[in-house]
Formats: sequence, C-alpha cells, structure tokens
Amino acid sequence: MSSRLEEKEEKILRVLEHLTEESAKGKPIIVEGKNDNATLRALGVEGEIISAKAGGKSLLDVIYEVKKSKTQEAILLLDFDRRGKELTKLLKQNLEKTKIKPNLTFWTKLLELVGREVKDVEGLATYMETLKRRISGFA
Repeated sequence: MSSRLEEKEEKILRVLEHLTEESAKGKPIIVEGKNDNATLRALGVEGEIISAKAGGKSLLDVIYEVKKSKTQEAILLLDFDRRGKELTKLLKQNLEKTKIKPNLTFWTKLLELVGREVKDVEGLATYMETLKRRISGFA
C-alpha cells in the first residue's frame, strides 16, 4: 500500500516541480483565490501567480493581467470542483480569443492524481502532508 502512496507522492511532486520550472520561465499561473496563491508559494512556486477571484476581479481584469505579463501562454490551475471547472473553461475560451495559449496540463495531471481527494488548489499542501504521514505509517 505505501509503495502505491509513495508513487503517487512522487508523481505529484514531479508535476509541482515542472510547474515551478514553467512559472520561472515567465508563464503566469492563474488560481482562484489568495489561499490558492499562498499554497503554491508554500509548495515552492515563485513565479507570477494571478488570483482570478481576489479583490472583486472580473474575467476581463484577469485576462488584462495576463496580457500585461507579455506572455504567449498562461497556466490555468483553478479548483477541481464544479465551479472551478466552469471558471477554467471560461478562462480558456477567453484566453484563446486573445491569442494566449491556456495551459491545462498541470490542472489535468493533478486532477487525475488527487481526483476526489482534493477539491481545490488550497488543499494540495495539506494533502501532501497527509500523504507523507500515511507513507511513514502515522496516519
């Protein structure tokens, strides 16, 4: 059992490592709120993180912020619940209209790995801690 958990932890860490690398290349990451932003920071992501729902921002405000970063691609990493999926779809469509490539790779991979166990980006750090405890046998 723990080898399966270790494999899962390793895969998640690889996704987060790759996310950190892409972010360091100047690709902004779009999350839902300030807590998601704080979680990514705690997980080691240092690049630009745009909170889509913080401070009463509209969809246009978020798109404008991405355009300001003068990038050809933005990473969408919104929550894994129904509302997060809807917002991801809306942002994807709007970014494509402005010729900015929406990157859903990380969102898709994390969704596959954490499935129903984590409903939002904010819960990733806690999930990783729980996974570590379960692997070491202190669940």
